[in-house]
Amino acid sequence: MSQLKSLIRVSKPAERLLKPLHVPHKLLMGPGPSNAPPRVLAALAMPLLGHLHPEFCEIMDDVKAGIQYAFQTCNPVTLAISGTGHAAMEAALCNAVEPNDVVVIAQNGIWGQRAADMALRNGANVKTIVKPPGEVFNLHEFAQALEVHKPKLMFVCHGESSSGSLQPLEGIGELCHRHGCLLLVDTVASLGGAPVFTDKMEIDIIYSGSQKVLGAPPGTAPISFSPRAMEKLKKRTTKVRSYYFDMNELSNYWACDGAEARRYHHTGPISSVYALREGLAGLAEEGLAECWDRHQRLAETLWQGLENMGLKLLIADKSVRLPTVTAVKVPTGVQWKQVVDYCMEEYKLEIAGGLGPTAGKIWRIGLMGYNATEHNIQLVLKALREGIDKSKL
Repeated sequence: MSQLKSLIRVSKPAERLLKPLHVPHKLLMGPGPSNAPPRVLAALAMPLLGHLHPEFCEIMDDVKAGIQYAFQTCNPVTLAISGTGHAAMEAALCNAVEPNDVVVIAQNGIWGQRAADMALRNGANVKTIVKPPGEVFNLHEFAQALEVHKPKLMFVCHGESSSGSLQPLEGIGELCHRHGCLLLVDTVASLGGAPVFTDKMEIDIIYSGSQKVLGAPPGTAPISFSPRAMEKLKKRTTKVRSYYFDMNELSNYWACDGAEARRYHHTGPISSVYALREGLAGLAEEGLAECWDRHQRLAETLWQGLENMGLKLLIADKSVRLPTVTAVKVPTGVQWKQVVDYCMEEYKLEIAGGLGPTAGKIWRIGLMGYNATEHNIQLVLKALREGIDKSKL
């Protein structure tokens, strides 16, 4: 060993790695992630299991049932992608899209832009219908796009967190199916905070993230494929471009395909799956309808408080405001970043600026899951009022 040491020169470790880890507590009232409840944090400290141990497979089954409940679906192919909401978007598109498929993207914020980018990378012939941030689409506009472009897939973002808009979903699925098109819906910012009924609304592919209303760390992403979507997948003439996201493989690992045994596909994020299980369990214990009601009621309290301060919300129509992310116009003469920095420096409180097309124009205030409380709303209003006053000096 001493001779080996004389032959090999190992570089020194970074000094920063020799210091204890310190993570400050912050109140995350931006568009996500949100703070995790104690039960989720406790789950993260539980002992690791093997990714195919029977006990872990039981937890995976709990997660599947929880996701089906949250999405309000009976789809057998319902599971959690090992990755963030972006990974679920990628998984949805790479499985549903073959080269030269026409895909229509309803784009009224950054998530439509991202979906269009991913669809293009998967060889799609992308067509967009576009609205300014804060506006939503109507059924006539969807019908027109379906008639003109004759797509195989339609993408819609339910909760557009870059602008705080909530896209009505009623009737879109039926319209798509009448034109031989699948409906793909992004609910990363809305799941648990606003009503969605996957089966009743005839949604074919739906996905979300773990770090918003569910209150788990980022890194697991609920997703569900309808039998109609799986039929298209089975009829592909080309392989899914990603092995990691191939639902043929993942549906077996998650025991969704009716096979006798699960095959090794990848090593699942064990602790993150525990955390997601507990986030879904918390949703089940509160009740989905009760959780929707809580978010709507508290969002209205926040909106009223902001308006009482003389602030204007980006979206005038309350019926299409996303309860989980509120977009507030930055007043003339106020530096948005100074206010954000004040909230963090004085209160360890995170609110965010705009994103993509709304950057520099709005603040975004999150009200999600464990953080959706009256106390937190009053703290946000206090910090925002002080930050605006200080910015004007």
